[in-house]
Amino acid sequence: MRSSSALMLTLGGAIVSASANAETITITIPRLSVAEYHRPYVAIWLEPAGGGAARTLAVWYDVKKGGKEPGTKWLSDLRAWWRKGGRSLSLPANGVSGATRAPGQYQIPLPADLKPGAYVLNAEAARETGGREIVSVPLTVPTAKGRAGGSHELGTIEVR
Repeated sequence: MRSSSALMLTLGGAIVSASANAETITITIPRLSVAEYHRPYVAIWLEPAGGGAARTLAVWYDVKKGGKEPGTKWLSDLRAWWRKGGRSLSLPANGVSGATRAPGQYQIPLPADLKPGAYVLNAEAARETGGREIVSVPLTVPTAKGRAGGSHELGTIEVR
């Protein structure tokens, strides 16, 4: 059940819902034991299961990096998201763009204006001197619930 009066707060760069009734996406970035760790670039988007336009919900990258090689230069390493609409997104996008995240769990709200139907939630991560991974979670709105797990760059992605 969605609450149309859900209060959204920004805490430490992660958007969380103050309403217990709003669906949220929980994404886990695992702690990796590697010699050289760089925080991953992450894109989270939703698209109709039968195909159609993708809707970017979050893109976490080096938003403060400027100069000769700005942080947006490597967004194309998020290949699936880039092809689905990332390349046409004007960045930074208000309410969507954010800084890379350290290992941990983060929550973002599932958009309250989704029409009933079948969707696929995708999360893609790419890390310098690391790997790339995409995790997909099928959803049916209005009862959006789902869970899938990554194997390396991403942990569990859950909608509840």
